[in-house]
Amino acid sequence: MHVFVTGASGYIGGTVATRFLRAGHTVTGLTRNAAKAGDLARLGIQPVVGSLDDAGILTKHAGRADAVINAADSDHRQAAETLISALAGSGKPLIHTSGSSIVGVGTSGEASETIFHEDLLTSHSTWQPDHPIRQARVAIDRLVLAAADQGVRTAVLCHSLIYGDARGLPSDSVLIAALVQQARSSGSVQYVGSGGNIWSNVHLDDVADLYLLTLEKSPPGTFYFVENGEESFAAITEAIARRLGLPGPRPWNPDSADNVWNPQFAMHALGSNSRVRAVRARDLLGWRPRYHSILDWITGADLDGTTRR
Repeated sequence: MHVFVTGASGYIGGTVATRFLRAGHTVTGLTRNAAKAGDLARLGIQPVVGSLDDAGILTKHAGRADAVINAADSDHRQAAETLISALAGSGKPLIHTSGSSIVGVGTSGEASETIFHEDLLTSHSTWQPDHPIRQARVAIDRLVLAAADQGVRTAVLCHSLIYGDARGLPSDSVLIAALVQQARSSGSVQYVGSGGNIWSNVHLDDVADLYLLTLEKSPPGTFYFVENGEESFAAITEAIARRLGLPGPRPWNPDSADNVWNPQFAMHALGSNSRVRAVRARDLLGWRPRYHSILDWITGADLDGTTRR
């Protein structure tokens, strides 16, 4: 099968693209960075240089492919609309990447007991998050799901906090990288509030396996949370401190001169809870994640900016 992957030089897209190559598929990968085209080609990915704003490029390569994976930007509505239009009536798969920050609860770094399940988000449900940015992302997710009525075999994979080594070009998980960057700037790992806030999480290799299963088996218009366990930010930052040989974590001070976090990012990403359950992928697709501990990965990971093989 010929698969067109957007974001092929990124953390998720690159890993998914290389997973598809190992499964025997042909992969064309979109990247914004012309300098990375040669690197993608050396991996066996046919590079296309362009952005999600290039409707002509998206339409052309979606039309040529047997399936499309949108792993570049969860919040780019124009790209989602272009891909849906290009695939309408074809019956081809379109797998769209979302993120579980859509169900983020709280901003103070305190624990929440609220757990979200997959039936809360369908193309016809009325649930809405309480933040405009999250609302816009949910609207795109629903747009993709509803395209099943236009003859596109759509699915939305809504990832929790992803950890693990990039398998394509070197790249970092957003939230782990933010914590490490702060640690290197200040000399100590920091968390928001008490650090009691909890995020579900999942290993990147298990994510890539799920994309493959979704391509092969998913019925049209299906939404999936993607997780395999959860941890508090207190536990995550403690593991980072041990791995980097730094003092134990301490509360974040937004007024500190060594603060590198935007306050909104700190509160709504690093200070929130995002607890979800991935029942559908296991029951419907037979997904069986292999990795179970973000703490084990952190304490054994290379956090110096290189990708471990």
